[in-house]
Amino acid sequence: MADQKEGGIVKTGHEEGLKLAVSLLEEFGLPVGLLPLADVIEVGFVRSTGYMWILQKKKVEHNFKMISKLVSYDTEINGFVSQKRIKKLKGVKAKELMLWPPVSEITVDDQPTGKIHFKSFAGITKTFPVEAFAAGQ
Repeated sequence: MADQKEGGIVKTGHEEGLKLAVSLLEEFGLPVGLLPLADVIEVGFVRSTGYMWILQKKKVEHNFKMISKLVSYDTEINGFVSQKRIKKLKGVKAKELMLWPPVSEITVDDQPTGKIHFKSFAGITKTFPVEAFAAGQ
């Protein structure tokens, strides 16, 4: 795992880590409210591969009110970020009925659809309006 982090930009502490996470979401055209983080320990990004990781002190559960969706963010989240997409995502689960399937990929459509798609390892894809993941939702 350490080799994936080689050459990465690393920010430690909640303020600096959150700033880096938000700036990466903005840069890659992803909604800034996608990662409601708390007590961030470290955020890192390797520009050459797109590998991003986030370490936080405790698991966070966030309810996206606009779509009534409860999402769980583990203490370690990682994946590969590219334009309007996060692939091989680990550490994020969305509640579906009684299950918590892991989210493996997030993709944002080009305008004008304004849709965001969440794909699980089971091959299930859920689509929502991007506004549901704007900051403060």
